[in-house]
Amino acid sequence: MKKHPAVFNDTYLPTMAYVLRGKDKILDPFAGTGKIAKIKEHGYKGYIVCNEIEPEWANTNLYNVDEWHCGDAAHMDWAKDEEFDAISTSPTFGNRMADGYNPNSKWERIGYAEYLKRPLSNENTGSMQWGEKYKNKHIECYFEFLRVLKHGGLLVINVSNHIRGKEEVDVVGWHKDTLKCMSLKEIDDLTFATPRMRRGENNKARVKYEHLLIMAKP
Repeated sequence: MKKHPAVFNDTYLPTMAYVLRGKDKILDPFAGTGKIAKIKEHGYKGYIVCNEIEPEWANTNLYNVDEWHCGDAAHMDWAKDEEFDAISTSPTFGNRMADGYNPNSKWERIGYAEYLKRPLSNENTGSMQWGEKYKNKHIECYFEFLRVLKHGGLLVINVSNHIRGKEEVDVVGWHKDTLKCMSLKEIDDLTFATPRMRRGENNKARVKYEHLLIMAKP
């Protein structure tokens, strides 16, 4: 089983379970190893579907996921229109975890490709540094999320800013503004203090919080 470098933090799983209460069928389209299913330990009673582009992670059985799919989150042909009551997921942050795999590196590195020990699939956002390619791919994914999400359904996004060149990049603001432009309504923006890896050139300038953006499809 291949470890994943960016699973959901236990700090906000109880809040996610509370926000998603009463939603019978939910989807995590960027599921990694499926840790979203741990909300069942905090009272969630519904059906959880996970989608992950990398087969090594999609084929794990660590958590109590009800249904697995493997593929690009922008093209979930297996999913019906308006199938899900809620979508809860964590997009990649566009940070240095998107660095490519380097088997000859002399330094211990943490990233998606490094954990798989191979280059990522072409459409995996985990290979995309902050920029136009990252933004365009997430917009493509968000249109697909809206297709499979019921009217009135919730979209719960765990995302964070990061430091690049000693400056804080407003990743959270971009995701929030993009979803609003797609007609989603902001319900809440919750912040959670979470530990950071404290590595690399910006190790002393880490952002302090991750966000849970709670949006609703009209």
